Amino acid sequence: MRVAFEYRKMFRKDIIIDLITFRRWGHNELDEPSFTQPHMYKIIRARESVPKQYERRMQEEGIVTKDTASETRSAFTKFLDDELAASKDFVPQADHLKGKWAGLVMATEAVTTIDTGVPIETLREVGEKSVSVDPAFHVHSRLTKHHIQPRLKRLQEGPSVDWATAEALAFGTLLKEGFNIRLCGQDVGRGTFSQRHAMFVCQDTENVFIPLNSIGGPQGKLEVANSNLSELAVLGFEYGVSIQSPKVLPIWEAQFGDFNNTAQVIIDTYISSGETKWLRQSGLVMLLPHGYDGAGPEHS
Repeated sequence: MRVAFEYRKMFRKDIIIDLITFRRWGHNELDEPSFTQPHMYKIIRARESVPKQYERRMQEEGIVTKDTASETRSAFTKFLDDELAASKDFVPQADHLKGKWAGLVMATEAVTTIDTGVPIETLREVGEKSVSVDPAFHVHSRLTKHHIQPRLKRLQEGPSVDWATAEALAFGTLLKEGFNIRLCGQDVGRGTFSQRHAMFVCQDTENVFIPLNSIGGPQGKLEVANSNLSELAVLGFEYGVSIQSPKVLPIWEAQFGDFNNTAQVIIDTYISSGETKWLRQSGLVMLLPHGYDGAGPEHS
């Protein structure tokens, strides 16, 4: 194992360890493995245990004496017994609302209403910035006609905005308050239905520009991560991002229903139960941006 780590550290390459193991006592304390594998466990139980093999080898090489080995074993057994006895009265100290999480509280049963509104002038400013690019940056002509110009018109004339514009306003106002946002999922930059366009790609150079990172003045950062189609791993990573700091808004978008199905283990094991199990709060937002759109059973 040490050689493997040294190899990876020096050469920066993956290394595979083919390690064959067995459970000497079966699956758990209540298991009797010989119920179903009697021959295998006759062989296993006839083998000298690994600690005893190690102890014998150490004595044969003159590294320890028999008395030293016996004293070491007795001392460690006593340590385990003492720790077991102490655990009966041990009360762990909660540490989940400290450090970066200081000032936050556990959720209450009551539903609270918080005023998240901002002045209309700020909304218009953010909305305009969300589609502002340098003239030298060549945006696709269809985006100019069907995305940028209609958004600017709605912002000026009203009376309402579409979902993608409202989302951009929410993102932009959070960024102005200094919060960071991480938007992750397959094709989240343009959006599942080509509705978001949080990032533009220059048609000449293929350079990427994220307008909301240029609102002006001190602001947070919008990170757009167009992830690969491995949703179990992707959502697991985003959950990890969410428990690192409450000042980041992590968003994972499941492009269709089957993407969500693939990530279900992370939802059950971490997101829906992590605070109960480990006292770890998560502000992760999950989006499923469509309904029954006639795209088939796995895409609805």
